[in-house]
Amino acid sequence: MATKVAVLGGGLVGGFIARELSKYDDIELTLYDRDESVLAFSAGRSAMATQPADLRDMARVREVAGAADLVMGAVPGSFGYAVLENVIATGTDCIDISFFPEEASGLHDAATKSGSRVVVDCGVMPGLGGMLAARFSRQFDEPQSMRILVGGLPEERSWPFEYKAPFSPSDVIEEYVRPARYLVDGKLVTMPALSEVEPLDFPGIGTLEAFNTDGLRSIMDTLPYPSMIEKTMRYPGHAEKMRMLRELGFFGEQPVQTVRGNSVVPLELTSRLLFDNWKLEPGMRELTVMRVEATGLKDGRELSLRCDLLDHTDPDSGDFSMARTTGLPAVLCARMLLAGKLGVEPGVTAPETIGFDETRLNYIIRGMQHYGVQFDFNA
Repeated sequence: MATKVAVLGGGLVGGFIARELSKYDDIELTLYDRDESVLAFSAGRSAMATQPADLRDMARVREVAGAADLVMGAVPGSFGYAVLENVIATGTDCIDISFFPEEASGLHDAATKSGSRVVVDCGVMPGLGGMLAARFSRQFDEPQSMRILVGGLPEERSWPFEYKAPFSPSDVIEEYVRPARYLVDGKLVTMPALSEVEPLDFPGIGTLEAFNTDGLRSIMDTLPYPSMIEKTMRYPGHAEKMRMLRELGFFGEQPVQTVRGNSVVPLELTSRLLFDNWKLEPGMRELTVMRVEATGLKDGRELSLRCDLLDHTDPDSGDFSMARTTGLPAVLCARMLLAGKLGVEPGVTAPETIGFDETRLNYIIRGMQHYGVQFDFNA
């Protein structure tokens, strides 16, 4: 009997997840989204059932989740927490990549009570980056520091921003506004996003810049490094342009009066103006790059470990690398969960803890390598 899987959200990543999971004969998959053109796009590329649904309607979410064996959550982060809360209320298992700003741990007790097994933030970062850092931590007698650098970039650099967004500009801007938290010698440090810019060279790409963003999330509580930080990578000069817009108020959420007396919300206007400039059009090529570095003591000596990940738009399918690298960890975790091999109990599980298990992490890495995602481990 086929397992019923409901994919909530058919956007860049949700559509990819649906198309990949629909390839398995033991899965009966339905993709839900309010945009019927999005549903038609995925259904036209892979055999699957689709249903139009307003996923902001929580009664509809509960109806869909209650009829499924597994939910894949891929809605926008702005209402991802509410969707997950309602999925949990049905007791259905869920792998989620909606990356909502709220603390997922707030849903742990509810998931434990309902019997729902939930893995949140199950993408590339947060997600895979933390899993790799977890693996590294087991190779030290005394873990000392860890940092994760990650970015999605267009292959063709075009003025003025040299950037294309796989997600809504407002979601990207939110990363540039929220203060960045990290640990130094066990103490919490908070800095503005886009701060502490540093250059670095990445093989096959060239010089990039890395700057602070608030991407560690649950890692600060689950991994044993006293010092850890996460940064976003872009082509050089991007952070300065974004800081200028932020400091001038272009990312503000409160209405302001124009010289003609009209009212406008700066963030809404900025997002709209950036949408066309940042939009990833079909046929464009982009890449995803990530570096995970860790240091610690082993047998009384200092040891440094590193993994570089690199992926490009698939030239055959046209799937963007950000969809692949974000969606594949979720797809592979779903396969393990359905096979009874993921090892998670009812409650909310942070994805990085999966990396403590060598067999499970190797399954994810090998699965991604099968799709052509490159991993380079250097000690």
